[in-house]
Amino acid sequence: MSYSNIAKFAVFVIAIAGATLPGCSSKANGSLPASEESVYSQPRVVGRIANPDIREASGIAASKCQAGVFWTHNDSGDDAFIFAINANGENLGTWRVGGARNDDWEDIATYKDAAGKCYVYVGDIGDNKTKRDVRTIYRVAEPTITPADANSTSSNARETAPAEKIDFAYADASQNAETLLVHPQTGDIYVLTKSEDKPSGVYKIAPNSASSAPVKATRLAELKVPAIPYGLLTGGDIAPDGRSVVLCDYAGGYEIRLPNGAANFDDIWSQKPIEIDLGSRDTGEAIGYSMDGRSVFATTEKKNAPIIELRRRN
Repeated sequence: MSYSNIAKFAVFVIAIAGATLPGCSSKANGSLPASEESVYSQPRVVGRIANPDIREASGIAASKCQAGVFWTHNDSGDDAFIFAINANGENLGTWRVGGARNDDWEDIATYKDAAGKCYVYVGDIGDNKTKRDVRTIYRVAEPTITPADANSTSSNARETAPAEKIDFAYADASQNAETLLVHPQTGDIYVLTKSEDKPSGVYKIAPNSASSAPVKATRLAELKVPAIPYGLLTGGDIAPDGRSVVLCDYAGGYEIRLPNGAANFDDIWSQKPIEIDLGSRDTGEAIGYSMDGRSVFATTEKKNAPIIELRRRN
C-alpha cells in the first residue's frame, strides 16, 4: 500500500528541505552540475494519461516487442489490471492479469527471452508495515495489442494468459519495497527496498524461480541516492543494453552506470548514483527507459498524470 497523502507530503517536504543542505540533492531547484546536465535533455511533458481508470500509476515499462507501447498499473486498491498506453498517454487497452490479485502492486517490468517472447512482470512487493512473510511477482505473456483494444477499460477488460507466480521471501528480514527490475539479458530479478531511515537494500532472485515454496531473495548490496531520505526508492528500470539503471523517489530521479570494461552487472551497485532532473512531479513512483534506451520516461500518481520524457544528448 502506498503512503497516505499526508505521509507522502511530509516525506516530500523532507526531501525538498534536504536539497538545501550541503552534500544533499539539488533536485528541488532543478540545478544540477554541468557534467550531469549534459547526459539528458531538459525534462518535457509529452502527454498526459488519458485513461481515467489509471489513478495511481505506480510503475511504467516500455514493451520490448511492440514499439511505442508502455505498460503501467495502479497501486493497491485496484484489481489485477495492467494498462497499455503510448508515449503521449493515449489509451491502448486494459487487461486483467489471469490468476493474479493486487494486494500492493508497486512496480512493473518487461522482458524479452532468447526465443523472442515478451513478458510483463508485476511486483506485488509493497509492505509499509513489514508484516508480509511472502511477496509475489507475477510474470505474464505480454498481450499483443490491436486497435480494437483501445476501447477496453476496467469494466470490459481483456484477459491475459494465466500468470506465472513467483513467491519470494527475503533471506534476512522483512522489507518494504517499490522497485522491481528485470535484467534484459540474464532475466535476473532485482528488488530494491524502500526506507525512510536507511539505505535501500538490493536483493536478487534468480530467473525461472517459480516453485511451490517461496524462493529466497539474496541481499547483494545497499544503495544510497543523493537525497534526503536517501533510501526512499519508489521505482526503477534497467536499460535495454544492461549497462545502466534508472531509479526514482517521490521527487527526483537517479541513474547508475556500469563502469567501462565491467563484465559483471552486479558491479553496478557499488557505483555512485547520478542525479537526473525529472522536472515537476507529484508523488512520483514510476520511471523507465524507452524501448531503444535513448529516453527516460516518468509519470506520477493521480488521474490525467503527465508523461515526462528525458532524451539522451549523446
